[in-house]
Amino acid sequence: MAKAKVSFKSIRERAARRKGGDKVLASLMPKKPDNKALAKLGDDRVLSEMACRVFSAGFVWSVIDQKWPGFEEAFLGFNPKRLLFQPGEFWEKLASDKRIVRNPQKIRSVRENAKFVTEIAREHGSFGKFLADWPADDQAGLLEVLARRGSRLGGYSGQYLLRFLGWDAFVLSGDVLLCLRDSGVPLSATGTSRKDLRLVQAQMVAWAKEAKLPVTHVSRICALSIGENHDVARLKEVMQL
Repeated sequence: MAKAKVSFKSIRERAARRKGGDKVLASLMPKKPDNKALAKLGDDRVLSEMACRVFSAGFVWSVIDQKWPGFEEAFLGFNPKRLLFQPGEFWEKLASDKRIVRNPQKIRSVRENAKFVTEIAREHGSFGKFLADWPADDQAGLLEVLARRGSRLGGYSGQYLLRFLGWDAFVLSGDVLLCLRDSGVPLSATGTSRKDLRLVQAQMVAWAKEAKLPVTHVSRICALSIGENHDVARLKEVMQL
C-alpha cells in the first residue's frame, strides 16, 4: 500500500508556522479520545449525536445548535426504546413541530437510528461499548457499518459522528484531502472510495505512530497545515471538538 513521501514532522512544523507556534497549534486540538468514557456513554446520547449530525448535514450548524434543546424535548430525550414504542401519529406530528427542523426524511432517520442503536446495544451491551471495542486501526470498517446499518450516517456525517462521540477518528475535510495528496498519497478524484478510505486510514495510523499522537490530532494538524490559513480566533469559535 502506497505511503506518503512526507514525514508528519514536516506537516506539523508547517501547521505550527502557519498558526503562530506550537502552543497555538496545541490549543486548536480536539479533546483526546477516551475509550473508558466512550464505553460508558448512554445510548440516548449516541442517538442524540446521530440526529444532530444528520440534521446538521447541509445546514448551518449554529442554527441546529441553538434549536437543540427543542430537539431533545421533541424526541423524548432521544431514548431509543421509548421512541420505538411511539405510534405513527407521534412521528407524523413531528413534521409540523416548530421546535425542530421539519424535514420528514431526517425525522424518519431518527426512528431508524433508534432501531439501529437498540440492535447494536443488544449485541454488545451498549453502543458506546461497541465503539470502544472496535479496532482503532479500522475506521473504514466502522464507517461501513454506520452507512450500512444506520440511516443517513454515510460520508461526512459518519466521520463527524465518530469525532463528536469521542472515537479516535479522522475527518476527510477538503484540507485534509489536500494535505494527503500533497504528501503523495494516491487518492482518487473524490477521495471517498473504499480504496481511498483504506489508504487514508493506513497513512493516518502511520503518522499517528510516528508522532505519538491520536489520529484525531493528526487529522486536525493536517487540516491546519495547508489550504486557506484561517484566523486562529475564528477557528476557536467554530471548532467544537
